[in-house]
Amino acid sequence: MPTALTIVFVGCTIFLSHWFASLFMRTKIPDVLWLFIIGLLIGPVFGWVKPENFGAVGPVFTTITLVFILFESGIDQRLEPLINSLSGTAKITTYNFFGTCLVAGIISYFYTDLGFLRSLMLGSIVGGTSSAVVTTLAKQFPMTRRSSTILVLESAFSDVYTLAVPLTLLTAYKIGKVDVAFVTGQMMAAFILAAMLGIAGAFGWSILLNRMRTLQNTVFTTPAFVFIIYGIVEMLNYSGPIAALMFGITLGNIDVLGPPIMRNALSRKPISLNDNERAFFSEAVFLLRTFFFVYIGLSVRLYDWWPFALGAIITGALFLIRIPIVRISVPRDTPLKDAAFMAAMIPKGLGAAVLASLPAQQGVPGGEVIQSVVFSIILCTTLLTTVLTFWWIKPGCRTCTNGFFI
Repeated sequence: MPTALTIVFVGCTIFLSHWFASLFMRTKIPDVLWLFIIGLLIGPVFGWVKPENFGAVGPVFTTITLVFILFESGIDQRLEPLINSLSGTAKITTYNFFGTCLVAGIISYFYTDLGFLRSLMLGSIVGGTSSAVVTTLAKQFPMTRRSSTILVLESAFSDVYTLAVPLTLLTAYKIGKVDVAFVTGQMMAAFILAAMLGIAGAFGWSILLNRMRTLQNTVFTTPAFVFIIYGIVEMLNYSGPIAALMFGITLGNIDVLGPPIMRNALSRKPISLNDNERAFFSEAVFLLRTFFFVYIGLSVRLYDWWPFALGAIITGALFLIRIPIVRISVPRDTPLKDAAFMAAMIPKGLGAAVLASLPAQQGVPGGEVIQSVVFSIILCTTLLTTVLTFWWIKPGCRTCTNGFFI
């Protein structure tokens, strides 16, 4: 696009995004759906914009958006509901990843010529959920704090699986050997060390804030420090999203997490944004989120009908298995309304898109097929998630779906 037309498009998108948000308040149709459709129209449908046009800026922009969203979500989490959510989070994250990996892998095995290992690789790539999509929708719909926390933590913790397992299977395919012990150790290290670095970074930043109080009123100093922590953790080949989330959680609970020996150095109250900072930060997240979902839409690549159809078939199967996974994972006293929302929350994001590109880039036979099917799954899961959450919020529809969770 010409520069002037691009600027006009950016302005119109911001206006439309605010209108979509107000439309959601009246109709309960998520604004995510409309933004995603805009991306589809300007990208795959009409071909006006391609992800390649953004160069290195596109992935950097999506990462910044993810860090902002995870940090904002983490700093609002208090310790007691967080602890109550950990058991359900561990179960739903593990069951959903391996269930998704097996179901998507089996379907791919029978309907493509990828073979067992490459089909399993495809399944592991889509085994997690998109933190940006899940966190956004979890805040928009009426859910209990515990259920919302489980979904947010699941989307972050699933990165441990979706980073370690696909890369390990890719290496295993190239050398012809699968090392289970190595995979397990890699996942544990990615989670534990990333969490420890995020927590340590939060303690360090709290000490700085306590000694230099004027910095606390500077809007972007705390998010800037989160960027530093995220980048360092990623350079160490651990999970940056986990570190960003744990940084926010620790900073929001510094009053109860700080050890007695450090009480004089640490801030004695949770770090929170004042009204002006919160309003500015909220608008920044809103703008980043707007263009994030447009970028997801234009990043979808649909080469021919068969990979798209296969991705749609896999998506349907994933939503079906999600229902029993939610039933056996979440606490028994979870409201049926929450369980229905949780069953719909399996959108795949740009993390899956990036991983899906690796087999083709490294010359793995069938890499283009893996990429096409995964992009189709990203499209179908995002659309179906937004449609189902809108459908299930209606009282009449909610009554029909509650039967699945009784």
